[in-house]
Amino acid sequence: MTDGYNGVFGAFPYALRHSTSWLFRVYVAVSALVALFLTLVVAMGLVVLIANTADFGGGQLTLSRSFYAVVGLLLVAPVLAPTLFVARRHRREESRENERYDFVLGLAGFAFLASLYVGAIITVPPDLQTPVSGWYAPLVELLYGLPQLAGLVPPLLAAGLIFGLHRRLR
Repeated sequence: MTDGYNGVFGAFPYALRHSTSWLFRVYVAVSALVALFLTLVVAMGLVVLIANTADFGGGQLTLSRSFYAVVGLLLVAPVLAPTLFVARRHRREESRENERYDFVLGLAGFAFLASLYVGAIITVPPDLQTPVSGWYAPLVELLYGLPQLAGLVPPLLAAGLIFGLHRRLR
């Protein structure tokens, strides 16, 4: 393509160049680093999982390995989504209100990153929880007290927010 937009990897510089929202530009840079970090963590975890289960046969272990990769994809996809949505919108020049759209999706992207952190706090096993002090201690204690499965709720809601805002502002 002659416009500099070459799929997922080309969408980052394309969105960075064409967006006028500074918040979104910061999100593009931060999300690229976070997506790279999440990809590396999931890839290293998958290597360790395969190494620990190499002596076992197929069946459920093969399914758990595949599930691990799917979970990694489900973590990275919403991090990339705002950048891909904005790059696509600028490429197609669908609207003159791009700055508002860019700003809102950048904000929603940062909300998703925060929700990943909140979800990670919720899923900390009780034996690894550290005592917390300061003004945020009651909030962290509340999050520690939630069931670990509740750690899925904040990222799912934030991912839904990204998609919902994209659909609403189209």
